Amino acid sequence: MEQTDTMQGTDWATLTAELEQILKLRSFPIGVKLFETVEAMEAVPKIRRPDAIHTTDQIIAQAARLGRTIGITGDDLVGAQCRAVVGLGSQDATWRSGQSMVGVWYATPADASAHQAAMQIVPEGRYAALAVSPLAGGRLDPPDIAMFYATPGAMMYFINGLQWSGYKRFDWSVVGESSCADSWGRALSTRTPSLSIPCFAERRYGGVLDEEMLMALPPEYIVKAIAGMRALSKNGLRYPFPQYGIGQDVRAGMAVSYPGRAKA
Repeated sequence: MEQTDTMQGTDWATLTAELEQILKLRSFPIGVKLFETVEAMEAVPKIRRPDAIHTTDQIIAQAARLGRTIGITGDDLVGAQCRAVVGLGSQDATWRSGQSMVGVWYATPADASAHQAAMQIVPEGRYAALAVSPLAGGRLDPPDIAMFYATPGAMMYFINGLQWSGYKRFDWSVVGESSCADSWGRALSTRTPSLSIPCFAERRYGGVLDEEMLMALPPEYIVKAIAGMRALSKNGLRYPFPQYGIGQDVRAGMAVSYPGRAKA
């Protein structure tokens, strides 16, 4: 993963406020940044260090739900799975085997190993620490990735915004448990927008709600999506989507967005 500085100096508060307003978000969009040294992480303004052992899901949640700026090393995380996804721990043969998941999440050692191999993660060895912080505060200027939780409807509208100009089909994966590899693991390692259905651990330990999905992506994509959503809004296409009625004659409704459809 290569860090780009194209977003450095962005008015993060204004950008975040517009995203929150358009998608009606109920938690803070956050930034995530990896550091090659612990000292660099600890230099982030108003950084907190955990006083207990956590999952990465909990660290993310403290930023997204409580507005905290937190820095961690691998030693602050509960196990190899959390450390490996963000490149802060060993990805050795024991981890790759997935042996701790056999009989818990997967029927056989082969199933568990296949799951580990399917995960998209940050390669180990380069980074020593990670920090998370609400995006609006600008303390990680720029973050490697931004993340936000939203309803499926809001996520679709955001994706529509990304696709307004320079259309691209998105293909995302679902590894099942450890779906943080589908979101922040994938976004950090590939620097592409990464949507996930949060897993059991994210919901149990990270406080993710049943109706929430997670988007992780380099922050420049938020700028692109907002521009696209502004254009959609001018066409009368806004979130939340107004219900038309399942028994209504659809032509009048279609004509609002597609001229000439009233009599089609």
